Formats: sequence, C-alpha cells, structure tokens
Amino acid sequence: MNKKNKILIGAGVVLLAGVIGTGIYMQRGKGEDKSTELAYVTSVSSMDPSSQVQRMAGVVEPQKTWEIQKNAEREVKEILVEVGSEVEVGTALFIYDTESLEADLQQAQLDLERADTDMENLRSQIAQLEKEKKSASEDDQFSYTTQIQTAQMDLKKSEYERKGKEVEISQIHEKIANSTVTSELQGVVKSINEGNETDAYSGNPQAFMTILATGVYRVKGKVNEQNIGAVQEGTKAVIRSRVDESKTWSGTFTAVDTENREGNNNNMMYGGSSDSGEMMSSSYPFYINLDSSDGLMLGQHVYIENDTGMEKREGIWLDEGFIMDLDKQPCIWVENKDGKLEKRQVTLGEHDENLFQYQIKSGLKVNDYIAFPQEFLKEGMKTTHEEIPMNDQTTMPAEGEMPEGSEALPQAGDGADVLPAEGEAGGADFEGSAPEGEAGAPEGEAGAAGTDGETAPGPEGEAQ
Repeated sequence: MNKKNKILIGAGVVLLAGVIGTGIYMQRGKGEDKSTELAYVTSVSSMDPSSQVQRMAGVVEPQKTWEIQKNAEREVKEILVEVGSEVEVGTALFIYDTESLEADLQQAQLDLERADTDMENLRSQIAQLEKEKKSASEDDQFSYTTQIQTAQMDLKKSEYERKGKEVEISQIHEKIANSTVTSELQGVVKSINEGNETDAYSGNPQAFMTILATGVYRVKGKVNEQNIGAVQEGTKAVIRSRVDESKTWSGTFTAVDTENREGNNNNMMYGGSSDSGEMMSSSYPFYINLDSSDGLMLGQHVYIENDTGMEKREGIWLDEGFIMDLDKQPCIWVENKDGKLEKRQVTLGEHDENLFQYQIKSGLKVNDYIAFPQEFLKEGMKTTHEEIPMNDQTTMPAEGEMPEGSEALPQAGDGADVLPAEGEAGGADFEGSAPEGEAGAPEGEAGAAGTDGETAPGPEGEAQ
C-alpha cells in the first residue's frame, strides 16, 4: 500500500472515530423535565481529505517580464504606447530627444577636424626639423633632436585624441540611430513610470516601462513571515481555477524571493486565521513554474495548493461504514430540511478497495449532513451540528482506542442501548447515584467514577 493510501486511510480512521464518539448528544434544556436526544451529523463536504489542503491565492503572469530602464542622461521626447497596449517584436515604444546629441555630434566633428589640422602641422614641423638637422652644426644637433622628439610626442598625442573623437562620434551616431526604443518581445505594456519613482523598500529606481510577455505563463503568489514555511522550493503544486475547481494545472514551487520584500495588507493565505501581526507584516513573492499553461489567461486569479498526491475525484465518496444494507438497498442516515434524521436510499458507483470508500452516484448532495450508523439512531430523531462538549461525554477512550458503547450505555432488556433515566448515575460505571434532582456529590460536582475510581467534575446539578 503506497504512502498516499496510508495517509488517506489514517485520516479516515480519525474521522470515523470522531463521528462515532460524537454520535449522540444529550442536551438538557433549562426548566425541562427530560433530556432531548440529538444525533450528531457531519457535512459530506468535510469527508474529503483533499478539501482540507491549505490554499494560497495566486495570479497568472508571464514567464518573462521585460523591465526597461530609461537612460538617466537622456530625456524622453515621446511615448508611443500606453498601459494595456499590445505590442509585437519591433513595436516602437518611446523616442529619446536627440537635440542635445546632435549638438554633441557637431562639437565632436569640429574637434576631429582640429585634431587632423594639428596632426598635419606637426608632421610638417617634424619634416622641416629633420631637414634642418642635416645641415646643422654638431653643437646644434642635440637641440634639433630634442625638438623632433617633442613634436613626435605631440603627434602621437593628437593621433590618440583623434581616435577618441572617432569613437565618440560613432557612439553619438549609434545613440541617435537608437533613439527609438522598440519591443524585444510580444506582450502587453504593464506599467509606465514617467515620474522617475523609486521602490519604497529598496530605494532603487523603478523601471521606466514594463512589458509582460504573452504565451508562456507562470503563477505568482505571496507569503509572509508567518506562513513562509508553506512554500518549499522544488515541491509539486496544484493550480486550481477559482471559477471551476475541477480545472487544474500542475507545476513546481520556486524558492521564496526574500530579497524583494513587498508591503502587504493581505497575506494571500486562505484557510488560516489572521491576526494584526500577520496583516501588518511584509510579504515575499514566490512563483509556480507550470508544466503547461494551456487554458490560463493573463491576470487570472487562481488557488495554489501543495500537491499531496491526493487526486480530487469526481463526485461524492464516503467511507463504507456510513452506508447501511450495502448488499440490498444501500441507505444513509441523512438530516432532512426539518433538522431530523431520515433514512435515504442512495445509488452506489465505484468502490475504492484501498480506501474502503464508495462513490455515491445519486441520493446525496455535497452540502448534506449525515450521521454514522449506530443502534440508537431512529427516524425523526433531532440532529445537531455541534460536537459533544468534553464535559458531556460519559467516558473518554484511551488514545488509539475506539469508544466502547457497552460501557458508556447500559443494556435494556432487548439488548438495545438506552440512556439512563434523569437523575440516575448510569449503572455499574457510576458511583454515588442519588434521587432525582440531586447530583450524588457536593454541589457543582458529578459522581462519575473513572477507571481508577476517582470522581470527575461535571456541570452543576447534572449527573455525569
């Protein structure tokens, strides 16, 4: 038997133990002379272990997001798109102002011409000095040599400056040519930041424009310090539609991005309690890399669940212990619209031999409430959705044991379980029984004896 089935069977045993242990509830109304027998019923929806999986909220976003940072040294002349615009590869997004670049280009070209002139003059000077040196006296040779070397150094410096100006001119030409910024991907314009805003937490400048790619999606969720343990990198995830929960997608959790803290007034966690500490805490994003995004839409809100290996089955499935007369006319104790028990026939479908469950094809709805079959249940018995309070239980079973009804309830002459009459102490399992209206113990205490003979406290004026 695999791990999944062991987990499910274990959950079913605990559920059955709870249902049996709270099968009947003795409710004594104020001023009433006799007790009212109430049958405990539980919702069909709570029977499915997969319904107890903790959920987080998520939103579908592109697998790739392109954030365009504006050149801080340049001004934007015109924005050609707006938020929500659909763009293709090559679509013009915005244009930089080129007026200052054109002025810089003119100045650089003048500097280049000046460098050419200086270089030509230096070459002529060097040639003249070398010519004069040939006819100079021996005493003047050193002076000419020094002048020639100085001119040659100036020439090399001018050549270097000229190359620098050529690079500068090339860069300016490139900037002017690329003043129109185009999209590198197919997607949708998510945001445009014209005010040079910065991130409230990191202080870094926000992207001037953000483009969300379309086609391949991922799911983004958030956790805070309290529920960050719910996300483990590399574990499997189930994405469920919020509109039709039968539609699911599979994926894998990424690590929580603790470097990108976000302000948070909603921890995006469902199925858990929230307090002021959680509501004020920061949140951190995580992502689900999807195996397939077919059928998902950009911006769609979904549920995120950990994949526990429990597949959500179609229809209603019940533990076979809830079903009476399996071989002939299968029926279940169901709460009717008047809040009373009735036997309702059901049609069975498939049988899960590993989980000991039957599929209920008809006769039962997911919002119905049902009772576990016990001998004292009868048609028309009033029902309750409240579990038995601890002080109202006759005996508590030891850990891992099932309640023993024969010890908690004395047997009638016909063998049926009956409740003790009002004022009685409950037979051999009780000591100190007293006449009607007395508790058999000092006021505020009950005379119920445990297995070690000690008395257990109970509600004032009631026998336990």
